[in-house]
Amino acid sequence: MPAPPVHAVRHIGAPLALALLLAACGHAPPPAAPPPTLPFATLAVTPVQATREQVWDGVVQAVAETTIAAQTNARVMALPFDVGDRVTKGDVLVRFSDVEQKSAQRGAAAAVAAARAESRDAQANWARTQAIFARGLIARAQLDAATARRDSAAANLRAAEAGLSSAGQRADYTVVRAPFDGVVTRRFVNVGEAVQSGPPTPQPLIALASLDALRVDAVVPQSAVDAIRKLHTASVLPGVGDAGRIAAQKVMVFPYADPASHSFQVRVELPPRTPGLYPGMTVKVAFAVGQARRLLVPVAALVQRGEMSGVYVVDAQHAVMLQQVRLGHRYGNRVEVLAGLAANERIARDPDAAALYLTRLHAGGKPAP
Repeated sequence: MPAPPVHAVRHIGAPLALALLLAACGHAPPPAAPPPTLPFATLAVTPVQATREQVWDGVVQAVAETTIAAQTNARVMALPFDVGDRVTKGDVLVRFSDVEQKSAQRGAAAAVAAARAESRDAQANWARTQAIFARGLIARAQLDAATARRDSAAANLRAAEAGLSSAGQRADYTVVRAPFDGVVTRRFVNVGEAVQSGPPTPQPLIALASLDALRVDAVVPQSAVDAIRKLHTASVLPGVGDAGRIAAQKVMVFPYADPASHSFQVRVELPPRTPGLYPGMTVKVAFAVGQARRLLVPVAALVQRGEMSGVYVVDAQHAVMLQQVRLGHRYGNRVEVLAGLAANERIARDPDAAALYLTRLHAGGKPAP
């Protein structure tokens, strides 16, 4: 085949002209070099269906908490625990002086003994009187008198026994014990201080809260209540960046609104013995309000440099570059990317391997196979 004239070559592009000349000489153009093989795995970021959430502030509360008040008039003799100390059910929290209480208990015990003796004598006298009356030797009035004395003695015995029980209870009040396992949150008295059981109100002694069962109370606007009430799904976010997300066991929306703010209180119950949370803490509560498509990437693929988060993006020619991203909520071992990535872009699974590859490439060395 004859070669095309030179004036024809001038009127076409240089690459096309070169291809025509090579073809005319019987030679095809060399094929394009394939992109290099990367020494690390990649993955395509595709949108997935995920829960759409709204986040509000909440306060951690103990389900079981109490303030123990004085139930007897006495002086504080011992306070074995202070604020922040953990206690077990039955531990002595406060010990009072008990001289008066023990003395009253002994007096009540003596009164019971006397009343019991009187009751036995009255019972025996009634039995004798009844036997004599049955033989017709005494009048009915004498039997009635013996019966009245027996009943009165029995009533006196019951009253004495009640007094002994009350005195024993007052003596027990001189030792205050923990009603459940928990931690001391506040102490209202000191050793040597005299306390009163009232009136008008008993004096508070010590406050106790259990850490085994916790809940979070949040206040949400009226506009968000319907979706929360419909889905009844929430997670507590105690850390920064959704670290340690805790799924709620139960979500309860109070059936009334605050008349001033028109907001609703929502209570989120946490699993038993949830670690890292304490009464009084503020946390973020993420309430499910619907579904949305999100870009999620593995947490292991992220690069953290100070406050900047990024991923290594790989294009179609296997060029690798670090791309800054803005992150959203975390879902298990994946995190949402709000900005910085597009759907179906490829990223490096191992950011350390990608960084090593770029370092060797920029240094002029051969990348590791």
